[in-house]
Amino acid sequence: MSTRMTGLVKAERKAGAVLMELPIPAIASDEVRIRVKASSICGTDMHIYHWDEWAEQNVITPNVFGHEFAGVVDEVGSAVRGILPGDHVSAEGHIVCGTCKQCRSGNAHVCPNTRSFGISAPGCFADYAVTKAVNIIHNDPSMPHELACLQDPLGNAVHTVLSGDIVGRSVAVIGCGPIGLMAIQVAKAVGAGRIIAVDLHDYRLGMAASLGADECVKPTSGKDMAAELRRLTGGAGIEVGLEMSGSPQAINSLLEAMSNAGRVSLLGIPSKAVPIDLGRHIIFKGLQVYGITGRRMYQTWHQIKGLLDAGRIDLSSLVDHTFTLDRYEEAFELMSSGQCAKIVFKH
Repeated sequence: MSTRMTGLVKAERKAGAVLMELPIPAIASDEVRIRVKASSICGTDMHIYHWDEWAEQNVITPNVFGHEFAGVVDEVGSAVRGILPGDHVSAEGHIVCGTCKQCRSGNAHVCPNTRSFGISAPGCFADYAVTKAVNIIHNDPSMPHELACLQDPLGNAVHTVLSGDIVGRSVAVIGCGPIGLMAIQVAKAVGAGRIIAVDLHDYRLGMAASLGADECVKPTSGKDMAAELRRLTGGAGIEVGLEMSGSPQAINSLLEAMSNAGRVSLLGIPSKAVPIDLGRHIIFKGLQVYGITGRRMYQTWHQIKGLLDAGRIDLSSLVDHTFTLDRYEEAFELMSSGQCAKIVFKH
């Protein structure tokens, strides 16, 4: 067996990445090495690739990035049980301590000692990836790797949608990238009322409509997005806001469009600090505002499996482009254009 592999590395603290030859990583007794078969580009990877203020504050370099993947177990550590070479797997991307108050209180997804796969720990844009055995998620071998690698972002969507009551309520999904499109499907599956999709790109709004959005809104210069969202709800305002874009302007427009006593769940990562009028937009409206990160460990993964097994979510409709890893520049350029849904690397 070769001792070398290819990996996409964030080598310097500036825009771009480098495809490099690297040593195949060794494993500790509690770890698993996976032969990566498919990986996908996330919004977080876009922050890392283009190198914005958020990346500067959160990302280690040099490091293989990427955190959404599926593959086949190559080797397991001596202390690992229940995982065998040849198993089809994905992995939870938050590597947590397991001993702090949050971990022991059912909130491991916000463990203060978290190492994040592909951000502060080596990731999956490579031939091989290593993670803790406890993070391994077994996949049905009949599920194609290019779909199995989408379970991580689907988990983001599930966590965001199910962070509060949504049944029968008006919902606005702000940002119809892959997770926003998944959120539309999840919201529809669990009984949301009217679903309004908002995005800058006609391509993604077309996909949003095909996946269940009742209305599609394209913000344009001079157009009052908050007023349009209120108009579409008969003046009542949005009851559940799902913010996936991280755009400061979009966040403020959503908060302005919210109904009193509404709920906003924020998943999109802003590239810098966002000024908000707390009094007008949150306090005097009595809004509930939730910050969403990752997936609940491991409740969300069980919810993902249930939705997929029941046929409530169509992941295949989201994979509209595939690339080999050596074409990463084309892939990131296409992702930046907004003229795609989900881009998958086939390894």
